[in-house]
Amino acid sequence: MQAGKLYASTGDPLTDVIRLLRPRTVIDPAVRTAGPWAARFEPFPHVKVGGVVHGACWLVLDGDDHDPVRLSAGDFYLLGNPPPYLLATGLGAEPMTAQQLWDRREPATGTVRIGSEADEDTHLFQGLFSFDEANSPLLLDHLPPLTVVRADDPGGEILTHITALMLAEARAATVSGPLVQQHLAQILLVHMLRAHAENTRPRRRSGPDPAGDAAGLVTGPRPGRPAGWLAALNDDGVGAALRAVHADVSHRWTLGELAAVGHRSRTSFVEAFRRQVGTTPLEYVIQWRMLLARDALRHGTHTIGELAALIGYESESSFSTAFRRVTGHSPRQFRDREGDHEVTRRQPPTR
Repeated sequence: MQAGKLYASTGDPLTDVIRLLRPRTVIDPAVRTAGPWAARFEPFPHVKVGGVVHGACWLVLDGDDHDPVRLSAGDFYLLGNPPPYLLATGLGAEPMTAQQLWDRREPATGTVRIGSEADEDTHLFQGLFSFDEANSPLLLDHLPPLTVVRADDPGGEILTHITALMLAEARAATVSGPLVQQHLAQILLVHMLRAHAENTRPRRRSGPDPAGDAAGLVTGPRPGRPAGWLAALNDDGVGAALRAVHADVSHRWTLGELAAVGHRSRTSFVEAFRRQVGTTPLEYVIQWRMLLARDALRHGTHTIGELAALIGYESESSFSTAFRRVTGHSPRQFRDREGDHEVTRRQPPTR
């Protein structure tokens, strides 16, 4: 940690948020199949990322507002706190449970196989990410249930390369292979989040969709919500202000300074910031400071006086007043209460 800094920020909000999320990764067995099949998965926290190595399949989220999505070789999906869903090569197939699917795992290879290897026509992979529960809304509140990145979409090629490295590590079974796979999976997650940030509004790929389904749709933010900080990073003005705040959270930011960073008038800057992020610039500064403070208090990394100075307050008293206004508790009360529950919150991810 840098001297005089609460955390070693790079000035990149996505990096800062992922650090607070403390992602833990489970990579599911590869699924290699022949012929029609279907498997039903129940809801889970927090995020799952998967893709089609070769072949094709359907992904169907429960609910009348979700159309079946056809996934082909090189396509990737990100599920954020989704409802129950189905993966299938044949929509008419009787679905097995996820546990029944995993029970087909071959001990020798660690691969789930359906049908004969000689007739294999589909190869899927997926991994789960669980986050620090208290900080998980930072990301999950701004993710739709489903984001799809196509093989020919911007970013699709690099996702394919990362996946190839993950599969090569799995095949090699060398020293520290699982560690390398987990880090590659987290890189894959970051690239999927980048793709989501670039596609926050529903759009269809140009040209007719040969599958005749929602295959060309990249989903946007959850209905009724602004796109959020993640999408706003792509806005030259708002994104620049967000990066400035994250680069120096202890600076006593004014509206005029942030508007100048964004090269806009105060009025147009506030309007754009509120429309995209869902709050005002100075309120965002307060929210980010308080989030950092809550996280530091949970993990016992600083005294309250040190914490006050590190996030831009002139005194412990002014910090305590602001903290109580936001959380309803003094910093000391929050630390004593939340620290006792930290271990129970950090459970490993499960399928």
